[in-house]
Order: sequence, then C-alpha cells, then structure tokens
Amino acid sequence: MKTRWVQDGIFTLVDDVTVALTPPTRGFYWIDAGIEDLELLQPMFHLHDLAVEDCLSEEEQRPKIEIYDSHYFIVINSIRFDDEEIFLRALNIFLSKHVIITVTRQKINEIRALKPFLWEEEVNSADRFLYHLVDLVVDNYVAVGDRIEAKIEKLEEDILMATKKSHLNEIIGLRSEILWLKKVLVPQRDVIGTLGKKELRLIDHQLQKYFGDIYENAVKIVDTFDTLRDLMGNLREAYQSSLANRANDIMRVFTALTTIFMPLTFITGVFGMNFDNILGLHVAHGDEFVLAFMGVLGIAMYILFRKKEWL
Repeated sequence: MKTRWVQDGIFTLVDDVTVALTPPTRGFYWIDAGIEDLELLQPMFHLHDLAVEDCLSEEEQRPKIEIYDSHYFIVINSIRFDDEEIFLRALNIFLSKHVIITVTRQKINEIRALKPFLWEEEVNSADRFLYHLVDLVVDNYVAVGDRIEAKIEKLEEDILMATKKSHLNEIIGLRSEILWLKKVLVPQRDVIGTLGKKELRLIDHQLQKYFGDIYENAVKIVDTFDTLRDLMGNLREAYQSSLANRANDIMRVFTALTTIFMPLTFITGVFGMNFDNILGLHVAHGDEFVLAFMGVLGIAMYILFRKKEWL
C-alpha cells in the first residue's frame, strides 16, 4: 500500500496513512492499496461493509457505482489483450472529498500510466483524478478494439489463403471472448453515464461535462464490439465457405483424373480380353503403338482440362 499526497499533479509519498484522515490545505490523498489492506483501511475511513465485501469477493464483479454517505464506491474493469485471450481486471475505487482509494488484486497498467497526465494537467482534486483514470481505462478499450479488428482481418486473410482446422478454434475462442466482454461493456457504459449525468456532490458539476465526453466514447466502444461480434459471424461463414470450396476443388481434381483414366482403362480392358481375334493384337510393335496412343490421349486430355481450368 502506498499513500501519496497529490498537489498540482505532483506526488509526495506519505509514510503514515493516518495523515490522510485530515484534509490537506491543498490537493488530496491517493491511497493505492491491495485487497489485504482493506482490513486496515475500512475502519479508518469508514468504508461501507457491502463495498468491502465486493472487493474481497473472488467472483467477478459487474461495473457499478454505489453512493454512501461519506464516499462513493465505483467498480470498473481494466482490459488487456495479449492476442490470444482478453483479460479483465477489476478496479475498485473509493472516492471521498479529499481521498481516493484504488484497490486492485493485480497491477493495473492505467494506474501506472496515470501520473504523467496528473502532472501535465496539474490535478488538484480527487474527482479529477477519477476522471483521468476512467478516461485512460476507456481509451484502452478503444486500443484493444482496434487490435481485435486487426486480428480478425489477418485471420480472414489466412482463411482465404489456406484454411486450417486451427482457424475454427481461433474463431470460436475469439467470438466467445467478445460475447463475454459485451456483458461487461454495457453496465460499465451505464456507470460512466451516471458519473456524467447524475447530480453527485463529490464530483464537480463542471467536471461532469467531461465525464459526458467519456460516456460518448463508451457508447462507441459498445457499438464497436457489436460490429466485431458481427464480423466474427461473417468470419465463420467465410471459413465454412472456404472449406466447401476446398472440397469442391478436390472433387473436381478427382473427377478430372477419373475422366482421364476412363478411356485408358477402356483400352486396356479391350486388349486384355481373352480372345485371339482382336484387331491389332498380333501386329508387330502393336503394344508400343497402343501404349503411345494411350500416352498421347492422356496428355491431350490433361492439357484440355488445364486449359479449361478443371485441374
């Protein structure tokens, strides 16, 4: 757990967390805590039992905002995509007038990337800290959406070039990830909408307009993942069509080869009958003539089929 006094975007480490109980003359306190630190922080800052219970729960928490007398409890999800799987990490936030507490189980990239923004904007209040944090989280969803779209396009190219069985597993896996993610995006969009529209005493009225801008981005993200879901459906159809075309190509080759060998088989069948009086049977070099004729016939049919693109 780290406690920082933030003034005009400048961070100052505080050794004793109890200092945060007293409002600073300027700025606010940011406590970056882990789940195990809640045992100390709950009685100290009077965190609501239900909010702490949600943080301690091993079950996946839906994004939400709970309004209590002295603080707000906000749950949003950070996203990470490693080209194989989508990971969501819960970011639990306790917001009061002069203190903001972030509680996470794993490291959140957005928290580490937040400091330059706070310094550049000379952030001096907890609600503005919350705004920049939520903005970074939403921007990361946009970046992940772009990467998933690029992966879908590459997967489509690979399927059209050379269809493999592994492609189907990739399609099913990525589609299930997108559908699962959709269940999180809608409530998270609603949480951001609440921060931008509802009258909240701990968030400055002017700042709510900026939350409204984040909300518009969150709406676009929901629409983007709707489109990605549709693209995955189209990709599956492309995979099935590619398999069907591949099967047709194989059957066409087999059919052409069978057609080539049919007259050759007929000729060998005629000359293989157990009769003495067969035309050309006793002619000198007759076998060589028949073999040459079969070779020319086979080559001619092959050239004809290649010209017509049947092979």
